[in-house]
Amino acid sequence: MASLKYTPKQHITEIHTRLSKTFREGRILPLEYRRKQLLQVARLIQENSDSIMASLKADLGRHPFEAILPELGPMVSSALHAVENLDKWNSPEKPQVEAWRSGWDTTIFKAPKGAVLIISPWNFPWVLTILPLIGAIAAGCTCLIKPSEHAKASAALMAKLILQYLDPDAYAVCLGAIEETTYVLSLKWDHIFYTGSTSVGRIIAEAAAKQLTPVTLELGGQSPVFVDGDSTNIEIAARRILWGKQQNAGQVCIAPNHVFVQEQHESALVEAFKKAYDSFWPKGPLDSSSEMAPVVNTQHYQRDKSLLSRTKGKVVIGGQAGQDLRIEPAIVTGVKLDDPLMEEEIFGPILPIIPVANVDAAISHIQSGSTPLVIYVFTEKEETKNKFVQRTQSGQLILNETFAQVAVYEIPFGGQGQSGYGSYLGKYSFDTFTHQRGYINVPADARTEGLLQGRYPPYSAPALEFFSQALKAKIPDA
Repeated sequence: MASLKYTPKQHITEIHTRLSKTFREGRILPLEYRRKQLLQVARLIQENSDSIMASLKADLGRHPFEAILPELGPMVSSALHAVENLDKWNSPEKPQVEAWRSGWDTTIFKAPKGAVLIISPWNFPWVLTILPLIGAIAAGCTCLIKPSEHAKASAALMAKLILQYLDPDAYAVCLGAIEETTYVLSLKWDHIFYTGSTSVGRIIAEAAAKQLTPVTLELGGQSPVFVDGDSTNIEIAARRILWGKQQNAGQVCIAPNHVFVQEQHESALVEAFKKAYDSFWPKGPLDSSSEMAPVVNTQHYQRDKSLLSRTKGKVVIGGQAGQDLRIEPAIVTGVKLDDPLMEEEIFGPILPIIPVANVDAAISHIQSGSTPLVIYVFTEKEETKNKFVQRTQSGQLILNETFAQVAVYEIPFGGQGQSGYGSYLGKYSFDTFTHQRGYINVPADARTEGLLQGRYPPYSAPALEFFSQALKAKIPDA
């Protein structure tokens, strides 16, 4: 595909000014306006599904199944879900207060943050842009989208369709690379939502800090798996792990990064992977009939090949490189924590297996690393489950499945620490772009003034005694 035509800085400034002005004027505040825009998002996806799938094929070699299941379907469903719940999400809340303040009309209003910025990645260029956009629209924000320049077909199509379907005074797309992104970040936004690498996440956070702009960072990390061979169905575990790993050739922030398993069950797990492997790709992942996606570009392809050549482990399944940027998913055994495969997030079709003595050893290894975006645990034991709940930290903890948690919009999706902060999906996307605005209306009447009289100077001993009651409250024993 031809190079993207990047957005000039002057045009970026004009977009920022336009979006900020639109928000200040309040034109996007009516829920009917937001509802119309959300329905337009759903129409955008439905009416252009073939073109969107073609863009994903051009950028990532994505099979239609891997376009519809993780990207197109969730975007339509999320937009319609937001429309269905728009009134409820935006309704003010009345928290319960102490009796003496019951007449103050204490309220929490749902206020849009303002003009916001979404910077999205190349690996899932549509869904990781549109889902946060849905939250921004539902919250009543204007939004500039900066898609990845590494997914050229998707970025170009997105710029065209957003302009065609949504209000251009409120929503816009900026095309560009590092220079354009740096300039966008120099402008004042009311919230920045970024999905991508930890290294770039630090740059985003630093730029936002200069403007005191709140940020949501959706990063990644070495998301581990623990297979409890003492209790789980190892064949089902292997099938689900391999399915999650091969999605987009492992180029997913929530892809299983490595697998811990008790030493005595390692060989059984390898055999289960072989069985799953043969069922997924009867003629091999590199066969022309295979749906296996390629690695995104030559740089990543060479990196993955280098990892496989440098590992001290043994590649027991797959690992052969094709001529079309495809690499067979590789299962590697005998991997230690200081192996080259464990230096950073793999983000490719390579899955190391690390044998451990028991569940406690696996947890200890996980605790010693940075906080992952997700921990996957395959077990039927309540004791094992509870150990992971109580003793580990991660953005999410998923039992007996991989990858599919992104379809569960009733729970927040987001990281912790080095895997990011903030969350989204469903109502949590709305919450991300919403300010919880506290409000009270203290009656200016004689009764209320009488209650407050004691706080005014000159201060008196009886008033001090009254306001000191909390210091004399009985504190119960632990």
